[in-house]
Amino acid sequence: MSSLVLLLTIPLGLNLAALITTANDQFIYSGFSGSNLAVDDTATVTPDGLLELTNGTAYQKGHAFHPAPFRLRDSTASGNGKVRSFSVAFVFGIVSVYPDFSAHGMAFVMAPRRNFSDALPAKYLGLTNVHNDGNASNNIFAVELDTIQSVEFKDINANHVGIDINGLQSLRSYNAGYYDDKSGEFRSMKLISREAMQVWIDYHGERKEINVTLAPFDMAKPARPLLSASYDLSTVLTELVYLGFSAATGRVNSRHFVLGWSLGVSTEAPAIDMAKLPKLPRVGPKPRSKVFDIVLPIVTATFVLGLGGIIILVMRRRSRYTELREDWEVEFGPHRFLYKDLFRATEGFKDKHLLGAGGFGRVYRGVLETSKLEVAVKRVSHESRQGMREFIAEITSIGRIRHRNLVELLGYCRRKGELLLVYAYMPNGSLDKHLYNTREGQPTLNWALRFQIVNDVASGLLYLHQRWEKVVIHRDIKASNVLLDKDMNGQLGDFGLARLYDHGADSQTTHVVGTMGYLAPELIRTGRVSPLTDMFAFGIFLLEVACGQKPIKENAQGGQIALVDWVLEHWRDGTLMETVDARLQGGFDIHQAGLVLTLGLMCSHPLASARPAIGQVMRYLAGVTPLPELTPTDVLTLMQNKGFDESAMSYPDLVSSFGTISTLSGGR
Repeated sequence: MSSLVLLLTIPLGLNLAALITTANDQFIYSGFSGSNLAVDDTATVTPDGLLELTNGTAYQKGHAFHPAPFRLRDSTASGNGKVRSFSVAFVFGIVSVYPDFSAHGMAFVMAPRRNFSDALPAKYLGLTNVHNDGNASNNIFAVELDTIQSVEFKDINANHVGIDINGLQSLRSYNAGYYDDKSGEFRSMKLISREAMQVWIDYHGERKEINVTLAPFDMAKPARPLLSASYDLSTVLTELVYLGFSAATGRVNSRHFVLGWSLGVSTEAPAIDMAKLPKLPRVGPKPRSKVFDIVLPIVTATFVLGLGGIIILVMRRRSRYTELREDWEVEFGPHRFLYKDLFRATEGFKDKHLLGAGGFGRVYRGVLETSKLEVAVKRVSHESRQGMREFIAEITSIGRIRHRNLVELLGYCRRKGELLLVYAYMPNGSLDKHLYNTREGQPTLNWALRFQIVNDVASGLLYLHQRWEKVVIHRDIKASNVLLDKDMNGQLGDFGLARLYDHGADSQTTHVVGTMGYLAPELIRTGRVSPLTDMFAFGIFLLEVACGQKPIKENAQGGQIALVDWVLEHWRDGTLMETVDARLQGGFDIHQAGLVLTLGLMCSHPLASARPAIGQVMRYLAGVTPLPELTPTDVLTLMQNKGFDESAMSYPDLVSSFGTISTLSGGR
């Protein structure tokens, strides 16, 4: 009897859906009732035999492992300790409360340990963390089923299968789907379809080849794998390895299930009896019977006269949920919310849920009734239908942006004269409330958090300007548009009203949009926006965070002075550090503070071509590139417009020009 059989002793009392083992290094689970899997965190076996890895709770992880480790290496003299061929098959399902949103995914994993308490949820899938991802010492082989596109791991999209070695940046990945045996054509599949699917993972020890195959629940294994990779797993896996599953959630209500599982070492994985597998839980209302569809019109016609008055009353009550919906909006359907759902989420947009108000509209906090997802709903007035189709196309395009430092735009809804934008809710509110809050007992935002938030906003802006498929010009960067999540990480928001244009294209606007104190001089003169107009606002934002002062502040004589001029005066006098927020009481890193202040002055240069791009700013912040050596005289010469033509405004000219601009918008 092999050592594997000694490890896999069958517990007494297992039913037909329980574990089956043989003497040929095989096992099979046709359901998991009565099994003795090792589970942790949110993972559990349900009464009907489903292995539930996550239960829908946000930002959680779950693991389930076969209880005993396997010795996959060939111990014979001719085997040289190489990992033997093996084959794995399993049936899984991902059930999200939304048909088009899910977070984050799951993975089959082979590892030297079962304890993943140090791993993170969300994009790390419960396998690694920010410190050890990609480390060779992890000794992990995994196949990920990922439903979120993570830029950090170079994911190809939000619906892919990947082969992972020691980290979440896949060795190979491909769109979820399979190749039809008859036609050879690729058939795409949706991992979050709420349907059960099959996966086969085959490793050929001699050829050192990994093959992964995906197929619908009721289909035989396709002949052509979905993706393949050449890799010697003997360089990764340890002498003893544990086999199991890991899954993790983000902010969206998602559940990850395994229905059945089998393994074959040096042979094919045993076929799973699909008829014995438990069913995935249903989501949404139960299907209506055909009898009901026939009877309902008859009953309605019979009582239409007697219930006429009641119907009219009901219609009047329902008029509060009336939406504006045109034929062309069908293509944007997945991004559209029902007004009724938003109305109920905010309790009729009551003032007690009001988060803030500004030139772009009023923002309310809400909780969606079905998913319990917290959202922020922005109500924007619009009277003209001209260009609305293009505008909706823009915001639904932006809705595909996923970045840790950008507030997620979930979708929209339209009513007559009103547009509603739905964002992910940020529990710690906007940065300006933390910078300028004067309530007693409210702690001052410390320097470490300020410097982190500066880096967060720069990272988000880099993605908008250079890393996404289109260039997104934010046009209103300021402290009130930087929102803080539950961990006080900065996320740049309110780019739902920005203008998109293709890389290399020339962008123009018909009127100036922005906030006083943040507008670049060339934007005032020409109305033309570019990434460099964003950089001007970002420079003012840097000074605002470091100094704890608004862009236009009062001077000692009771008049107004631009924050950038005030900082420049101190630079000239050799007292630059005196501009750092006095409430910090000296508790800041002098080098970091000097870096932020200097970058603020460089970015707010009146001549656009003299401002650094966001990629260069990121290198300065990270210390990869040292700042150019500038003396106070150099900076003052540049900032006071000496040597430039008359078309470049000085900052005082910019401030005085605000009174002549009638098309400015106040932002949030």
